[in-house]
Amino acid sequence: MFEGFQTDLIDVGDARIFVRIGGSGPPLLLLHGYPQTSAMWHRIAPELSGEFTVIAADLRGYGASSKPSTDSGHAPYSKRAMAEDMRRVMAHFGHRRFSVLAHDRGARVAHRLALDSPESVSGLVLLDIAPTREMYAHTTATFAKTYWHWFFLIQQAPLPERMIEADPRGYWFRHCGTGSAGLRPFASEALEEYLSAFETPDAIHASCEDYRAAASIDILHDDADRGALVSCPLLALWGLHGAIEANFDCLKLWSQRASNVQGEALEGGHYLAEEVPDAVLEKSLPFLRANAVG
Repeated sequence: MFEGFQTDLIDVGDARIFVRIGGSGPPLLLLHGYPQTSAMWHRIAPELSGEFTVIAADLRGYGASSKPSTDSGHAPYSKRAMAEDMRRVMAHFGHRRFSVLAHDRGARVAHRLALDSPESVSGLVLLDIAPTREMYAHTTATFAKTYWHWFFLIQQAPLPERMIEADPRGYWFRHCGTGSAGLRPFASEALEEYLSAFETPDAIHASCEDYRAAASIDILHDDADRGALVSCPLLALWGLHGAIEANFDCLKLWSQRASNVQGEALEGGHYLAEEVPDAVLEKSLPFLRANAVG
């Protein structure tokens, strides 16, 4: 995977962020989702590196990035903290303004990054999410059944941690393998990286903290925005056979949080970058080219 890419660990203050770097051209940041790593971009990053300087990062708490200690308010795992990590990573490489392509948890980090540092983000492509606050606010029984992990992982420590630690690989397969595509999207090399990275107690705890932050401090930050909108262009892509399509009006919700929104459902499930990479590239490349900087 990632032929021609280099790796590095970037010190951003209270965390060290693992990155894969390749290509040349305008800067493009790639952010992964739960419970994965930057390896999820292995079918897309090589193509993108022909036109962009691609930096694929492991979020704090995930993969080969560090897992900082938390606090009672979950602030170290807020999307604000994670977003600042990424701003510093890109600044380390001299990129003050850049585009972002992000999935799942990484897309929530990208959303916060565009709100907190609008001068940094020239365009956002967000894969298979609606805004966090609105997803919680519009929760139904159907959504709760499908996204049961949202409500399990936020339980007070160490309840979910101990339950996952009893069989972390079994939990991973249960969480990631029961969607419309099963385990078919996951290449063996990428899958082994996901499993190895996830099965340690510190990684399990950090990922729970990510979700606890989403249900608490992240919503407080959203509320404090007082209606502020993402100012850069935003492209939302989601799976036709996933929970977002089934439970939310994705474009309507993003239009309430950003001033320039477009998007559509793709013929796939949640893990679009691995299940239908060609479709993701077909829809995202024109947008990324139009919003490239540098």
